[in-house]
Amino acid sequence: MAIFPQTSAPLSAPGTAPLPSPDGRGRRPDAGTRPEGPRPAGAQPRLPALRHIGPNWYASVMGTAIVAAAGSALPVDVPGLRTACTVVWALSALLLAAVLAARAGHWIHHRDQARTHLLDPAVAPFYGCLSMALLAVGGATLTVGADVIGARAALAVDVVLFVAGTAIGLGAAVVVPYLMVVRHRPAPGTASPVWLLPLVAPMVSATQGAPLVAHVPEGQGREALLLACYAMFGLSLLATLVVLPLVFARLVHHGPLPLALTPTLFLVLGPLGQSTTAVNQLADAAPGAVASPYASAFGAFAVLYGAPVMGFAVLWLALAGAMVIRAARDGMGFAMTWWAFTFPVGTCVTGAAGLARHTGLSALTWLAVALYVFLVAAWAVAGVRTVRGVVSGALTAVPGRPAPATARTR
Repeated sequence: MAIFPQTSAPLSAPGTAPLPSPDGRGRRPDAGTRPEGPRPAGAQPRLPALRHIGPNWYASVMGTAIVAAAGSALPVDVPGLRTACTVVWALSALLLAAVLAARAGHWIHHRDQARTHLLDPAVAPFYGCLSMALLAVGGATLTVGADVIGARAALAVDVVLFVAGTAIGLGAAVVVPYLMVVRHRPAPGTASPVWLLPLVAPMVSATQGAPLVAHVPEGQGREALLLACYAMFGLSLLATLVVLPLVFARLVHHGPLPLALTPTLFLVLGPLGQSTTAVNQLADAAPGAVASPYASAFGAFAVLYGAPVMGFAVLWLALAGAMVIRAARDGMGFAMTWWAFTFPVGTCVTGAAGLARHTGLSALTWLAVALYVFLVAAWAVAGVRTVRGVVSGALTAVPGRPAPATARTR
């Protein structure tokens, strides 16, 4: 089975090395560029391996950081879990640095491709992943990394990553939909779950901002941060309610997604689990930030909102799981889209854990544990296959060319 699925997936299957969009003149925007091959003596060396490192690679950072954050949020005491989560957090921090460096090299050496990605409706939504990667690592640093670097340093790192991630996420939530309207103009029936990525980023900010509320001095500043987080919660939720019907309509009227894109159905779990996590985290932060009647109302809202949304998340998990099993039977191979099995599921873990904390229900505790077991298994598989693809060069190869023989496995 090849690492790249041999399918006729549409333009720029998310999670694979993106293909540039046609420019409307019968050729691709990067057509006519100098082909790879011997270069004249003295010519500046290029970094071909970075050309196809798109913004979708931040999904690996998100998926790694959520393993640490979700593990620390579980309402059970498992020997050695805290230590394991600390190791995974350190790995996510190193991975963030590596992907940031690779993306910087991509923009420096392959600006034409970077601009093409931004104007490709299948790739542009992944720019929301940069925000979520920063926020996820920052949140894990505060909750887990403090054991290693100390509480003060962890708080400083989290604040920096929170500010940067929130600014980038809010920008992506505006810029990507704007480009979809004025430049991308996707055809009817092409709605994809990846459209949710820039919209869910502010929801991640709402979640990660909640633990910071207590570190703001009492008064206007603390209340402003809490209500700003609720505003980002509402922004993301309402935008999701606009896009999600389009995604389901695409499935109903046009059938299953191509094999390589089928794992992206799990992305729908992101706004569901993240919003449930957000309302529970914000309910914990409300006392001391707002007056008592509102603090109590926020606590009630966390359960009244979270319980039905988690119910729908379980329904969608079953539907998406059935579609993935169907695709696997049809020969779905590994692609970077498999990272969709990690972060969205991790948000459901933290959402179920938050509900268990506020209700005391053992059923929600076991739901969180079961989802976490799935998360760890999915992360391990995606991580191993990604490392194998990077080492072999299959995941950084030019799209459309056969994968190297070393990238194949049985």
